[in-house]
Amino acid sequence: TFPTATTQWEKRNIALDVPVWEPDVCIQCGKCVLVCPHACIRSKVYDAALLEKAPPTFKSTTAKWREFADKRFTIQVAVEDCTGCGVCVEACPAKDKSQVGRKAINMAPQRPLREQEAANLEFFLSIPDMPRDTELIRFNTIKNVQLLRPLFEYSGACAGCGETPYVKLMTQLFGDRAIIANATGCSSIYGGNLPTTPYCVNSEGLGPAWNNSLFEDAAEFGLGYRLTLIQQEQYARQLVGQLGSLLGDDLCTAVLNADQTTEAGIVAQRRRVAEIKRKLAGSRDPLAKELLSVADALVKKSVWSIGGDGWAYDIGYGGLDHVLSTNYDVNLLVLDTEVYSNTGGQASKATSRGAVAKFAAAGKPAPKKDLGRMAMTYGHVYVASVAMGANDAQTVRAFIEAESYPGPSLIIAYSHCIAHGIDMSKGLNQQKLAVDSGAVILYRYDPRLRAEGKNPLQIDSKEPSIPLSDYIYTETRYRMLQQADPARAAQLLEYAQEDVRRRWRIYQELAAQNV
Repeated sequence: TFPTATTQWEKRNIALDVPVWEPDVCIQCGKCVLVCPHACIRSKVYDAALLEKAPPTFKSTTAKWREFADKRFTIQVAVEDCTGCGVCVEACPAKDKSQVGRKAINMAPQRPLREQEAANLEFFLSIPDMPRDTELIRFNTIKNVQLLRPLFEYSGACAGCGETPYVKLMTQLFGDRAIIANATGCSSIYGGNLPTTPYCVNSEGLGPAWNNSLFEDAAEFGLGYRLTLIQQEQYARQLVGQLGSLLGDDLCTAVLNADQTTEAGIVAQRRRVAEIKRKLAGSRDPLAKELLSVADALVKKSVWSIGGDGWAYDIGYGGLDHVLSTNYDVNLLVLDTEVYSNTGGQASKATSRGAVAKFAAAGKPAPKKDLGRMAMTYGHVYVASVAMGANDAQTVRAFIEAESYPGPSLIIAYSHCIAHGIDMSKGLNQQKLAVDSGAVILYRYDPRLRAEGKNPLQIDSKEPSIPLSDYIYTETRYRMLQQADPARAAQLLEYAQEDVRRRWRIYQELAAQNV
């Protein structure tokens, strides 16, 4: 068992330059908070009275929410934990019209800011977090999600990592009840590499339960979690019924008939379970002791299997396919870098045609495996293809839909990577180029739509608008073949461009089918 929330004590101070927030320019969109790979940029809305104890350099401005018109808003940077990647600056859409180049987030030397921002961060963290069960706003937009506390922070991932923003988003939305089965790879190195752990807890002590088994079995591992939770819940419900005289009819009825489809419902059920524990504390009844051991299973849990494309497309595909073939509620998150990133850059079945990687030194001759379309053939699996840099709103929506789906779900999250040979500060733009060229298609396949007479497949990206070459030759993994063997590069580009055209036609036809 690893202690959690320990990365906060590292304070590595590795960034020469760090983001600085400019309240007068900020539109409070939340994009910088969303894309920060290390959860070093956070925002809060709070009562103005709390500023009485704020350090003199602490920044705030009026909150731009209709629901919080009388509140204050702050974006705070953890400068001692920041890696200085600059992704936040690239993502920021707010520009100072009176000063060219100035945005709402700008890079500045870290050393002069270190002490004052450490004090500001300490005060910022003392401000209460936004309650998850608030009825004032819904956490289904980037602007609102930024107010949720991330439960994955300050990891050891590369500066500008393309994977960790997806993991962080999952913990913001569901982390207080998430159980994670992790596949060995980058996500295990930055997720559970001792002596520190980036998974953390909220003010109530709730956070993700994370475990790593092997490289190949994360999907089955997650399924085991779900099967265990089902058995524990069934046993707990049976015991609640048997202990009605101790618990009271009202509490028993409320627990057994709880609606946990909303955050408010989950929070209410958590309070009921706490009441059960209070009433049974000290009881000598053997059944009471049994219920105390499984009572937490009465609160809805969110099970996630997380790993890279080497796991999902290759080594663990058999297990992943098995989980998808079931009707169990397991969420599979594939952090797709199109290469075995952690082990040195070997080609996987997710590697696109023409890319150079280990075991594909002359450019991969075959096209990328279409994992999403294969999963859709089952008909009962929720499937989404997302790329945060191309459509962040679609990414948030896909995560919420996948988690709410009462069956297996698969999210394929395109992730830029240092192995691609790119400027990592421009990683989000690389994701956009991948989508604009058609190399990545954004979509959501929701089987629930069939009951409404709608096609389950919804394409969320537009028809390719740029040639594939405009995307791939901005990355070293493709460009190096063009330099080493121009003729082969040209041939593979021709094949790859046809792959894009053919795949787009197939998805258009699938989305146009009558139900």
